[in-house]
Amino acid sequence: MNVLDFYKMKQAGTKITMSTCYDFWSAKILNASNVDTLLVGDSLAMVVHGYPSTLNATVELMALHTKAVVRGATSKFIVSDMPFLSFRKGLKDTMDAVEQLMTSGANAIKVEGIDGHQDIVKHITQSGVPVMGHLGLTPQSIHQFGGHKVQATQDGAAQMLLQQAQALQDAGCFALVLECIPAPVAKIITENIDIATIGIGAGSDVDGQVLVLQDLLGMDDSFNPKFLKKFMSGHSMVLESLNCFHQEVRNEQFPTREESYK
Repeated sequence: MNVLDFYKMKQAGTKITMSTCYDFWSAKILNASNVDTLLVGDSLAMVVHGYPSTLNATVELMALHTKAVVRGATSKFIVSDMPFLSFRKGLKDTMDAVEQLMTSGANAIKVEGIDGHQDIVKHITQSGVPVMGHLGLTPQSIHQFGGHKVQATQDGAAQMLLQQAQALQDAGCFALVLECIPAPVAKIITENIDIATIGIGAGSDVDGQVLVLQDLLGMDDSFNPKFLKKFMSGHSMVLESLNCFHQEVRNEQFPTREESYK
């Protein structure tokens, strides 16, 4: 898959699938899957490192995880997040961050929002770097939003989001993530721009869907947002396996002769 395929799939009405990926072992599994593209999301600050938000992700941390994913997912299109403020510190610092992620093996980067850095996004794309946009609930602005809340619910918000989406398209973005917005708003945006839209909590009328890998596998019993479908009961399955291991060791059932060297 490459950047042109996003446009082709939108035109053909073929839904795009994207999953987050943060490390080598899960990258190997995803590489063998039918999932179209992988996102090394700054959500790794929360999912992998236990921080309360994505703001603790750094360029160095994103580069480290991107390298691990690239080594495991050798045949997937990989997008890496530009972390908090990394594209708001001036052109040189921005391009240094872009260079670090792209030389780590990413095929594209993702940038949240558009207000105040449209020229930066345009410069990045004109430098030969594919950029995926991100609108709606942009987690790096979580303090400004007052928490994780559905966006674009007020009058005029849909029109504003559409204008922002068109601005990202004009700046050269090849695709756009729409997060936690009403389904009718996502539908309007999808129908009025040429680039592909990938939704998370944005209904079914977008061009594709993205979920955090650990969320869709059901690894956190306490995380149950409206938009999430758990395709596996991962938490209970892993817990049961660990307890089974513990019990067999205690009962001297493991290792058996077959699992021992002669």
